Amino acid sequence: LHFCETELQITKVGQRVFHIFINNQTAVRNADVIYWSGGNSIPVYKDYVLLIPSEGSSKQTLWLAFHPSEGAKFRDAILNGLEIFKLNKSDGSLAVPNPESSSSLASVKPENKQPKKGKKLSMKIVIGVSLGCTVTVSLSLLLSLILWRKNRRSYYRRKSMERRKASPLPDQLCKCFTLAEIQAATNNFDHAFVIGRSGFGNVYKGFIKGIKCEVAIKRLKSESQQGTREFWTEIQLLSQLRYVNLVSLIGYCNDNNEKILVYEYMTNGTLRDHLYKTEKAPLTWKQRLEICIGAARGLDYLHSGAVHRVIHRDIKSTNILLDEEYVAKVSDFGLSKMSRISMTNDPIRTVVKGTFGYMDPEYYRRQQLTEKSDVYSFGVVLFEVLFARPAVDSKLEYSQISLANWARKCIGN
Repeated sequence: LHFCETELQITKVGQRVFHIFINNQTAVRNADVIYWSGGNSIPVYKDYVLLIPSEGSSKQTLWLAFHPSEGAKFRDAILNGLEIFKLNKSDGSLAVPNPESSSSLASVKPENKQPKKGKKLSMKIVIGVSLGCTVTVSLSLLLSLILWRKNRRSYYRRKSMERRKASPLPDQLCKCFTLAEIQAATNNFDHAFVIGRSGFGNVYKGFIKGIKCEVAIKRLKSESQQGTREFWTEIQLLSQLRYVNLVSLIGYCNDNNEKILVYEYMTNGTLRDHLYKTEKAPLTWKQRLEICIGAARGLDYLHSGAVHRVIHRDIKSTNILLDEEYVAKVSDFGLSKMSRISMTNDPIRTVVKGTFGYMDPEYYRRQQLTEKSDVYSFGVVLFEVLFARPAVDSKLEYSQISLANWARKCIGN
């Protein structure tokens, strides 16, 4: 069965889900083409083996049906291509006539002649030659099948590359890089090029041919399923957002099972790098104030300045980057949630995700996400800037472990 999600509005796992039935048997429940292929406009195929009973008519009916899942946003199913291959007869022989012609062949009865004794030797030779030919033909067919499957996989890989290069996103918004370009920029992911590590994976510094500035290249860990969802979320959001206090996504790579994001390189690293446990020169109070104002503007743009309301969900000092002029830029949108801006700004019900020490207690208790959750996290960042200490420090006294709780007590006193 061949599948390819071509509807541009379907880009996430779970938007179009359906069940597949073959001969009144459930072949797949909750089939999701985006989950299988990894993205929109990427072809994928699935093979299924079905045993056809030999009893009854020589002509059999193969029944194939699809049914949409009730919980999916798009309640329909797709199938882009169908191939059926007859593997072998029940006795293992591949030499089987077409069912349509077998009935006419069966109507012609062979003459029942008794072989003479003098011909027994020649009959053995004929049988031996026939068996040899059958084995040879069987091996040839098996080899042809193996080569055909190999060529088909190569074809899909080639078409997948063409699809990725023909990204639905304009190049000026988000460029699609090849793996070869990324490997050239990082000297094949040399550890000497690593400038940071995150839950997503390693971050490399490099130069890509055709890009005028230095870039930061974030490579997803191959075993991370959560990271795959965050990868597509970040592309979807940052390809549509452009603001001076948001980090710019230059492009991405989704090639040969590699998922890589390419950003503009931030010369001065993260805000956290300049606050504590660092050899870098401390920030002046004026710099700290300007950085906080810049980050607040970026956050306000996410909440009310774009077409859709975006809630970041993971505001912290390591997700605020500083360029060469110490201009603050909010980064890392993998956990973000997007919704239409409304007068009521109703909360978004979702599972709790974020970083302990920065997480809004109300969001944690009720699992209802609002802009206030980001505002709470940003408040913790302001305390970090003021007190130059981590949001959570288990080495301190119990009453001082949480920066947010300790700061509130200090203010109350």
